Amino acid sequence: MNWILLIIGGLFETGFALCLGKAQETTGKESYFWWLGFGISLFLSMFLLYKAISVGSQPLPIGTAYAVWTGIGAVGAVFTGILLFNEPVTFWRMFFVFTLIASVVGLKAVSN
Repeated sequence: MNWILLIIGGLFETGFALCLGKAQETTGKESYFWWLGFGISLFLSMFLLYKAISVGSQPLPIGTAYAVWTGIGAVGAVFTGILLFNEPVTFWRMFFVFTLIASVVGLKAVSN
């Protein structure tokens, strides 16, 4: 269950990166809604990370949990930037994103 909480928290981390990018692109009332989304996503992301490392019969180790949480957020932010903000897709960029994914999967595989 804690791994599910952690994955959902990582997705909310991607959400707060998306909201932050959109808040910088917009003005007026629309900008305030993106800032609100940023705050809500930030809170939920960190709350779920906290729950994953402190709740249940087998809480996750903080080092592994934090690395997986930030890895999900980083990969999600890269793909969100590519899809929504027209950021470049280069060989080396994708190479290192997939290296990051392999590292996150490896950390989960070797954790207790």
